[in-house]
Order: sequence, then structure tokens, then C-alpha cells
Amino acid sequence: MNSQISQIIELALAEDIGAGDVSASLLTNEVVNAKIISRESAIVCGVEYAQHAFSTIDDSVDVVWKVNDGDEVSENQTLCLLKGQSRSIVTAERVALNFLQTLSATATQTRFLVDKIAHTKAQLLDTRKTIPGLRWAQKQAVKCGGGVNHRMGLYDCVMIKENHILAMCSIGSAIDMAKNRYPKLPLIVEVEDLNQLNEVLLHDGITRILCDNFSIDMLISAVKTTKNKTPLEASGNIDEHNIAKIAQTGVDYISTGSITKNIRAVDFSLRIIE
Repeated sequence: MNSQISQIIELALAEDIGAGDVSASLLTNEVVNAKIISRESAIVCGVEYAQHAFSTIDDSVDVVWKVNDGDEVSENQTLCLLKGQSRSIVTAERVALNFLQTLSATATQTRFLVDKIAHTKAQLLDTRKTIPGLRWAQKQAVKCGGGVNHRMGLYDCVMIKENHILAMCSIGSAIDMAKNRYPKLPLIVEVEDLNQLNEVLLHDGITRILCDNFSIDMLISAVKTTKNKTPLEASGNIDEHNIAKIAQTGVDYISTGSITKNIRAVDFSLRIIE
């Protein structure tokens, strides 16, 4: 079990249970059968989290999964079958479902947008706009949905944005300092217009150029100007309505925070089987 998963599950259970599950204490603690079903179509993610929620409460609860992360499920499809003490199952239920619903939401929204650009070369990237404490989990969900991970945090990639450029007076000085101080890290530079793009192209060693809030015409010009010298990423105000047109400009990547922050939990339900 990944230590990150263990830690986050334990925190979630502690938050939910506190001094004890008073409602579960009312039950006759007998062995029951249960199942988790999907109330709608979705891309599943979070199996390991849900599994760990049940096993942390009671490792004698038997969970037989009928799906894996990345699988597509339909309405009324069974995700897993459970057998164990009734108190243990209902105590772990909400935490297990919360992870399944949230991570599956990210995977499902990712797949929805990935399908819209499947006819192009563009790949869908996530961002750092994740639910606090769920960065690693949501980025795994993005991969389940067919997306690609951007930087994990502020430590694994140098990303020069508008405020960095303003604070350091110029794009060139920011790029030079980044390359000198962190020569082994990826370097991404954000540009806001074609003039800045041309300035960045004067420098070698750039991993990717991020075109922030470019219009379709500007993206087409950027692709022509770059001539495959440096990969281009489009970002800013991207949604299901314009993502295909943006991908068709020829950019290499499209990043959007919507797949991790503007999500709707998938409707999963746990029911004890009579």
C-alpha cells in the first residue's frame, strides 16, 4: 500500500468517525453482504482508496472488485461485492464512496475532454488546481481518464509566469537564471502574446512554451512561428465548447484546471443485500 494513500485514508476516517460511529453502534453486528453500484456511466478511479478504507476499519471485510481503475461503467453496474460485519461496512462506507466518487469524477471529466481532441495530436494536461490533500490522487485519476500530468508541484519543474517576469524585469533574465540554477529541471515559460513567444524562441533549453489565453488565430500563428522547435501548450478559459478548435490549431498540449476543480461527484451507492 502506498504510504500516501494510507495517510490520507487514515485522516479521512479520523475526520469522519471521531470518537466513534454512534449510528453503527445501534446495529446488531452480524455478517452481511453488500455491494457498491454505479447510478450513472463513468470512468472508475479510486479502487485502492476505497479498498483501504474498508480494510483499515476491519481487515476481515472481504471486498471482491468487479472493476479496475480506468474501466468504464454503466448505470446500475456493480463495482464490488462486500461481506463482513455490518458495523464495519457502514462505518467505512462514506469515506470509501467519497474517494470513489471524487476520483472517478476527475477521470470521467478527463476522458470526456480527451475524446473531444482524440482526432488531433494534442494531449490533455492537468494543473495544480486540485483539491487540497488530493493532488497525487487526482493526478492519478487524470491518467486513468487518458490525460497527462503537468508538474506535480512547485518543486519538480521551473515554470516562469507573468509575475516572475515582472519581478525579474525580463523574460530573458528569468530564463537565464532558471537554466543556471536548475539545469536538470524541466523549464516551462508562459507567454501572453506573440512578441513574448518570439523572445522565448531565441533561447535554447526550453521544455515547453505555455500560450496563455491566446485566441485561435494567435495559436495558429504560434504554431507556424515555432515550427516544432519547442512544444506548445495552450491554456486559459478552455472548456468542452472550444477545446476541439484549440487542439486543431496544432498545439502539442492543452491544460485545464476544470478536470480537477470543476467536477461533479459520480453517483455511486452502497447497499446491503437482503
